[in-house]
Formats: sequence, structure tokens, C-alpha cells
Amino acid sequence: MSVNHYENFPVASFLLPPELRPAVAAIYAFARSADDLADEGELRPQERLDALAAYESELDRIGRGETPTDPMFAALARVVADYTLPLQALRDLLSAFKQDVVTPRYASFADVLDYCRRSANPVGLLMLHLYGAADARNVAQSDAICSALQLINFWQDVAIDWDKDRVYLPQEDLQRFQVAEADIAGGRDTPAWRQLMAFEVARARALMLSGAPLAVRLPGRIGWELRLVVQGGLRILERIEAADYDIYRRRPQLGKADWLRMAWRSLWMGAH
Repeated sequence: MSVNHYENFPVASFLLPPELRPAVAAIYAFARSADDLADEGELRPQERLDALAAYESELDRIGRGETPTDPMFAALARVVADYTLPLQALRDLLSAFKQDVVTPRYASFADVLDYCRRSANPVGLLMLHLYGAADARNVAQSDAICSALQLINFWQDVAIDWDKDRVYLPQEDLQRFQVAEADIAGGRDTPAWRQLMAFEVARARALMLSGAPLAVRLPGRIGWELRLVVQGGLRILERIEAADYDIYRRRPQLGKADWLRMAWRSLWMGAH
């Protein structure tokens, strides 16, 4: 269950209707390849930004009704046309990827949520459009789920992001709980660290639960898909708590027992 690299995209999920799989695959290919431009390989920062700018130019071509020559963008253009997808959602993803290149720290939680608005929320919005369910209430709750997933990913990957010189924990929270970046660098599992992480876990859980009614309200396969997504995010938070917030040495991973628990809880969601 990770928002980074878009593992939460249900590309191969058995719950995804077969008729939507090509559309989801086209969106996924765009998002994954753009994310890799920002994160992978040995490119210099300006080269990454230039490559992402080229992606923006291809979106502009799609917006003008032109047919891209690149096969990936040609497939994306067909999906955009077939489902009337909002190009701004795809542009928002590129904006977040560019931000990853140039912004390694975030002053406030509001700044982190603004990043989530562009890095994660577009995924849910695009899926709602594919299902023809993108009304205002659905979008608002989808945004809450997607932002929560992004936060959960950040909290479980603090050490991994540190190796990339990125700290998504808000600077204001580090100061409030008196956790220094040197503590992160040293993987120090201190009482202050545990208090900070308990605060962040509670905040992510509250956001996830605020969006969870969407998973019950949406019918059919999309509802079941979303129930598992919600329960997966909540289960990772439980795993972080069970490790007493020591994500340095006990990074949470979901096993078979977790998936069975998530499936059971997904059924339980529909009973209330």
C-alpha cells in the first residue's frame, strides 16, 4: 500500500472491471514513468525538470486535440477523450513530481497537504471519472483517502526518504516535539520521536476515516476496491503502532494474515 510509485493503482486488481483496465493502465504508465523521471536514475535536477516539462508539453498537445506521436501519450489521449478526464489532474501530478526535485523540506502540515493534493488526490479523482462517479461529495472523500494514503506512505518511509535527502514530516512538528533531523539520520527511537509519530499516525487515521464512507457508498467493484485500500492504510498505521513507532528497524509490511484481516474488515464496513 504505497502512494509513491503508484502501487495503489489497481492496474492488475481482479476487482477492476476488464473494460477499464486499458484506461487505468494508460494513466498508470504516465504517472509511473513521470514519477521515475523525478526519482530514479542519475539525472541532474535540471534534466529531471526538463524531462517533466516535456511531459507537460505532451499534455498541452492533448488539450489542443492533437494526436501525440509517442505511443504512451497517444494511449493517454484516447483515454482522456473517451472518459472526459480532467487534464488538470495529470498536470497536478507533474507539479508534485517537479516539487520532489526541488523541495526537500516542508515547513507546515498545510504545505504537506498541498503536496498531497497534487501527488495523490489526482489518482482518486481520475478513478472516479473512469467510473462516472466524480460528484462533489465523492471527490472530497476520495481526496481525504488519497491524502491519508500519502501521509501513511511518508510515515512508514521516513528512513527511505531521508536517504533521498527528503523529510516530509513538517518542520513545525519536529520543532514542537523536539525531534532533530540528526535523530532521523541516526535512526534514534526516542520518547520524543514516539510522541511525534503517535501524533502523525492519529492525524493520518482521522483523515482516512473521514473519507471511508465513500468506500461503502460506491457500488460494485470500485466500492470493494476502495474498502481494501482504506483497510490497508489503516492496517499499516496499526503496524506502525505495534512497532512502537520504530519504523527505522521495523518498517511495516503487510502479510497474508493482514490481507485476511483487511478482507474481513472490508466486509464489516458494509454491515454498518
